[in-house]
Amino acid sequence: MSAGDPPRGNGHSGGGSGDAPPSGDHTRPKRSAPARSPVSGLTIDIVREAGDWDGGTAEIVRRAAEHAYVVAGDTEGAELCVVLGDDKLVQALNRTYRGKDAPTNVLSFPSMEMPGMAGGEPLLPEESALLGDVVLARETIAREAVEQHKSLSDHLTHLVVHGVLHLLGHDHMEDEEAEEMEALERDILEDLGIADPYASQH
Repeated sequence: MSAGDPPRGNGHSGGGSGDAPPSGDHTRPKRSAPARSPVSGLTIDIVREAGDWDGGTAEIVRRAAEHAYVVAGDTEGAELCVVLGDDKLVQALNRTYRGKDAPTNVLSFPSMEMPGMAGGEPLLPEESALLGDVVLARETIAREAVEQHKSLSDHLTHLVVHGVLHLLGHDHMEDEEAEEMEALERDILEDLGIADPYASQH
């Protein structure tokens, strides 16, 4: 997995960053009943749209998203949606919003601009903000997990963390941004008992 890919409308594998579509521009699937975490204040809406996802996926996604949200510095209320999709769905979104006619492992669609403060630290959303959507491609994620000798759950956790950080305004367009984002991902994943996903790249 390369670190230099996701945009705001972000894909984590293969290619450079692009602009996120404006809020509400990409077709949002029907929502499941969201649950608000008493720990993080984050409401996570998980939608099974396509793909052969197993029964434990929702808990993996919820745990990863909540911890990324807490570690990134916010404990107020916000909402995001994670769409469990497949390569076909993600390829269509990638083609429409990034001009890349190929699937990728994860796409992030922020609902708002998150301008950085001096020094590049992203601003966190106000209470009850709608952060946006993270869309996952089942086949690509499973294939990458095998290729990278990782468990599917560990790789999925990393991609959810990565996607949520994009919704919070983090990016890796520049080398310094990439280093900061990777370091934050490592810290979050270490807390979750997952090894450094970038170790083989350094």
